[in-house]
Amino acid sequence: MRKYIYSVFVFFFIGSIIAQEQEKEMSLSMQEAIDYAIKNSYENKVSLNNIEVAKKKKWETTTIGLPQINGKVDYQNWLKQQVSLLPAAAFDNTQSTIDVVEDYFDGVTRNGKEVTSPTGFIPLRFGTKQTMNASVTLTQLLFDGSYLVGLQSAKTYLKISEQAKNKTELSTREAIVNAYGNVLVTEKTIEILERNKKVLQKNLDETQKTYDNGLTELENVEQLQITLGNVESNLRNAERLKEIAYQMLNISLGNPIDVKLTLTSTLDNLVVENTDLSLLSTQFNIDNHIDFKIAQNDRESKRLLMKFEQSKALPSLSAFINYGANANSDDFNFFNSDQKWFDYSLFGVSLNIPIFSSFGRSSRTAQAKIELENADIRLEEAKQKLNLQVKTAKSEYQLVIENYETAKKNLALAERIEKKQQVKFFEGISSSFDLLQAQNQLYTQQNNYVQSMLNVIAKKAQLENALNIPLK
Repeated sequence: MRKYIYSVFVFFFIGSIIAQEQEKEMSLSMQEAIDYAIKNSYENKVSLNNIEVAKKKKWETTTIGLPQINGKVDYQNWLKQQVSLLPAAAFDNTQSTIDVVEDYFDGVTRNGKEVTSPTGFIPLRFGTKQTMNASVTLTQLLFDGSYLVGLQSAKTYLKISEQAKNKTELSTREAIVNAYGNVLVTEKTIEILERNKKVLQKNLDETQKTYDNGLTELENVEQLQITLGNVESNLRNAERLKEIAYQMLNISLGNPIDVKLTLTSTLDNLVVENTDLSLLSTQFNIDNHIDFKIAQNDRESKRLLMKFEQSKALPSLSAFINYGANANSDDFNFFNSDQKWFDYSLFGVSLNIPIFSSFGRSSRTAQAKIELENADIRLEEAKQKLNLQVKTAKSEYQLVIENYETAKKNLALAERIEKKQQVKFFEGISSSFDLLQAQNQLYTQQNNYVQSMLNVIAKKAQLENALNIPLK
């Protein structure tokens, strides 16, 4: 039985470990990476929280104009009661008066003589030592110009937060395209360097044999050793960059940096998918651009600020009604059934009329008006910049497509030239210097080709953001 329980325990333990490891592995195409990042990236999570804050802020502002109910309980205990002085002339000289004074103030004594007419002041303590008061008050704002403006501002604030989320999603798409592309470029670079290393190693081995047979110079061997050393160094550096590129992609996705990623999209396929010359003829509608909408909302917020300052010159009207009860006692017996409570109620209306602020309100209104004028200027600036941004993005996108086609042709030419130089070198027709030039030219064209592939993908995303093309 113990063996059976132990086996079950080990089975579940190993299963949980496997499940945890599987959770740390992800297989993503570029589009899947974009979709995942929009839901899980750090920036998008913050944007969603900001929208929730804006919604709560909107409701907070709304509640200012709704009924407010507050309860209050006061308890007072005189450790030493206050003394009040009453004019002695207010009292007669009868025995009953003296007795009353003695009852209220212990310091009064009689000397047994006939009481004369009182003069000066008589010290007395009034009321009980302990008091409790409980009340409930209902208040209602009837009119306040600043409250109405506040409601409009809260709606605008929510709209700004939602547009910021939209802007973040577009930025996330571009960030994922670049991060995903950098990983693929690094892997492609490693693949090319490994191929170059293999070719160089073969050339070096053959040249070494030729030198051992006395048919070539040592310089040719050393030249190939230098080139091979450089390629190996670049390969090691690319391997390190690959790890960093994966970690950067994880951060962009909103993952811990140690999550294992498998990328299912290839660089060649992405270039084909992202080569779309029809984008160059796409019409630009600035009114739908998120940056233009953000600039419009900025202007609206400045308009509301000016309206808010103007509303402070309007009167405000509010009303309240309350109900309460109080009790008095020399001892704490307020919760006894025989304790007497005396209830009361009050209704009131308050009208606040601003009359003169030493021109403080007009000064604040003038400042808000200037801020509104600045917002108009920034709105026009945003309009011009966005139009220029689209033209620039289209030009750059067309350029990178042309550069890609050129780099593809140049790479094919460089490969043929390098192969011819290899043949000539081993036939003794050309020198190691000629072979080195052909190899360096090949490596440069390889790098240009890989970079041009990334540029096509990145500039496509940049152009889509400039045109405000929505996410798929």
